Amino acid sequence: MEYVFEMPAAMLKECGKCGTVERLEYDTETYEENGHEMHKGAWVYVPYGYTSEKKYNVLYLLHGGGVNEDWWFKRFPDTVTILDNMMAEGICEPCIIAAPTYYRGEEADRNADYITEHFHYELRKDLIPAVESQYSTYACGDVSEANLIATRDHRAFAGLSLGSMTTYRAAFYNNYDLFAWYGPFSGCCGPFGNRDNEVERICKTLAEGEAKGLPLRYLFCCNGDQDIAFEEHIEIMTKAVPVCPQLRPKENYDFFIIPGGVHDMKAWQLHLYHALQVFFR
Repeated sequence: MEYVFEMPAAMLKECGKCGTVERLEYDTETYEENGHEMHKGAWVYVPYGYTSEKKYNVLYLLHGGGVNEDWWFKRFPDTVTILDNMMAEGICEPCIIAAPTYYRGEEADRNADYITEHFHYELRKDLIPAVESQYSTYACGDVSEANLIATRDHRAFAGLSLGSMTTYRAAFYNNYDLFAWYGPFSGCCGPFGNRDNEVERICKTLAEGEAKGLPLRYLFCCNGDQDIAFEEHIEIMTKAVPVCPQLRPKENYDFFIIPGGVHDMKAWQLHLYHALQVFFR
């Protein structure tokens, strides 16, 4: 794959083969400590030509802080146009993309460390089973934990900004057995995080995963070099690579940097454009 630093114009033109964006409602018991089950929703991109006769890979895609599941597909519908064109032109394989939210509308949501870590319960117990029992994925409707682990090669997780932190914390550190592909777009631990601790967690996750026969397929980090999250993100990964033998640059790891790129949707859509050319290969 050759990296580009501007979205190709062809990706933003109206496409004749359009996927659909559907609402998926589900219940989560993750937050029962508050005394009740919670009803939540996600948006799901379903590719053009979707059929239950075929199995699809799934990308779980998160927004950033202060917004919700509407971000990728509803607030920025050109994301859908990009996906349509990528799949129509064979730039990436048709896949299902689920855009949830980690927010619950409660006071605890103000604590970024809490929500980025705690979302891993909902992700594992509620969201993935809801998506993969509804749509035709490699899980084939069997959303038992054993089968979700067995099909991890067909599952990716990516997110921007606070969703990038959640990619590390909820998907990578805490659900590594369910995902083989990761796309943190803009940041790892935030401006006040312990960077050395993140390096340790990355190495521990990969070493334990390898010992269990769960290889990393790809960790595709992304950031603009003028992004507010760039410094901490690049420092952490630069420290991690030499001490993590499981991270092999250009084989299962890369750090895509946009020269002049900032903390905005233009950059994040470009990250997604590149990540989908890496995932599931």
